[in-house]
Amino acid sequence: MTTDLGYTCSCCGEVHAELPMSYSTMAPDVWDEALANASDSMLSSDQCVIKAQHFFVKGMIEIPVIGSDQVFSWGVWISLSRDNFARALNVWETPGRESEPPYFGWLTTALSIYAPNTLNLKTNLHTRRVGQRPFVELEPTDHPLAVEQRTGITLDRVREIAESVLHPGAA
Repeated sequence: MTTDLGYTCSCCGEVHAELPMSYSTMAPDVWDEALANASDSMLSSDQCVIKAQHFFVKGMIEIPVIGSDQVFSWGVWISLSRDNFARALNVWETPGRESEPPYFGWLTTALSIYAPNTLNLKTNLHTRRVGQRPFVELEPTDHPLAVEQRTGITLDRVREIAESVLHPGAA
């Protein structure tokens, strides 16, 4: 998702026609491509299993954009218990699954623009209607990502994130 608000990048000086409103990761940080052909591991666009012992679901951390109807989002991976993962899979294609209670999990995506590290932040994963990725609710701590989820961010912060993602280490 992008917005039609272009911006001039303070890192490279280029004018970018659109401001990205979401970013996503392909796999949990603990995934290794060497596992791709292992019979006890799998990675899809929504779920991941590692060595039949670690279970993950992809969800969305959504952050309101102050003064706008838009939402900024991070597509991230949440580690679930075996039982919660099995339950989530059991209702994955079931209409009404959004009435499921949230599943406790741990954030397993390091978002490098945040300090301290985002790995292992406590979360609740809220199932939504079939076809929608789950909503990730961060524990209401003082971690900058959790604060942003609770209080929202400005479009200037969205631009700052875009520059950090496009030019890591440039700041």
